[in-house]
Formats: sequence, C-alpha cells, structure tokens
Amino acid sequence: MLTVDCRDVLAIQHELVIYVSDQVAAIPTLKNSQFTLSTLDDDDIIDTNTVITAIKEFLDSIDEGRNFAVIGNNNMISITSVSGKVIEREPLQPQEMFSCSHCGFVTQYQVELETHMRIHYL
Repeated sequence: MLTVDCRDVLAIQHELVIYVSDQVAAIPTLKNSQFTLSTLDDDDIIDTNTVITAIKEFLDSIDEGRNFAVIGNNNMISITSVSGKVIEREPLQPQEMFSCSHCGFVTQYQVELETHMRIHYL
C-alpha cells in the first residue's frame, strides 16, 4: 500500500487520484489531504516509480509539472511545491464520491457503488 500526500495540490486531488489509480491499476482510498493506493491481491506490490511517473504525467498535462516535485520515500509519496505556491482553482461543482466499505472502490455514482457492493455478497 502506498500513501500519496496531496497537501499542496488539494484543489486537484480528486482528478489526480482517478488518473493515478487508473494508470497503475490500484484501488484508491481517499483521506483528507492524501490518498492511498492498494492492490486487490495482498501479495502484489505497487511500483513506486510507476506511481511517481503517473503523478508527473498528470501535473504536466495541466501545465503544473515544473512547479511541483514528486518525492518518494518508502511507502510514502509527497507532492511538494517547489516555489511555495499551491494549486488554487475555482472548485468545480463538488462531486460526491462513494466508497466501498469492503475494498475501497471509489465512484461518483451511487448506483455503480450499489452494483459493486452486490459482488461482495455473491
């Protein structure tokens, strides 16, 4: 399990977690200023370098790559502002996120979560 600290990029945390978890095929779990990535199989290991690369790709895609350093230390990855500037943007329409209490699956649609939850009871 990897933890990504998003204190300096809170305004884009939701978009970032979706992009990164899709790139590394991991299950995200959102927290206040960070998110964790875990695998379905406890024996699998998430490659820290792959996660760092995905975060850098995302930051480059929004023209913020030069303003932030992505630093990995064991199972913790920090996204730190190089200049002290944090990303501030007008919040989009706040989207409610739904999370599976069994495995941490995250979706913005309640119907999709209900369908997913049924899988756990088959």
